[in-house]
Amino acid sequence: MQTRIINPWEWQDQFGYVQGHEITGAKRILMCAGQTSSDSQGQSLHPGDMKKQIEQAMDNLTTVLNAAGLELRHVVRLNAYTTDVDAFLAAADVYISRLKEAGCRPAATLLGVQRLAFPELLVEIEATAAE
Repeated sequence: MQTRIINPWEWQDQFGYVQGHEITGAKRILMCAGQTSSDSQGQSLHPGDMKKQIEQAMDNLTTVLNAAGLELRHVVRLNAYTTDVDAFLAAADVYISRLKEAGCRPAATLLGVQRLAFPELLVEIEATAAE
């Protein structure tokens, strides 16, 4: 697989993101459902704690990727949905550092939403990975 980063600007570099990935010759693409702060039984964890919910959602995303034989570094698209954009941005260091450690610079979107599937959820993260 070849991937070419499309970045007509530089402002996003400070956040570890890119504007686009051009992918050619991929063997496979994995589209991951949105991951939240939940346990293996689907029970919500860490109510009211944005940082811990981001960490758990990223842990769950990593679990899905690993089950497919992939890693976070394979993620080329990452969407985060949150009920509180300001709280997400205040806790984003855990999110950004996790991506940086993995060598992951995805095309990314952050969306503020009124509500997620369950009222106690503050963040949901979905991804597309390619190899």
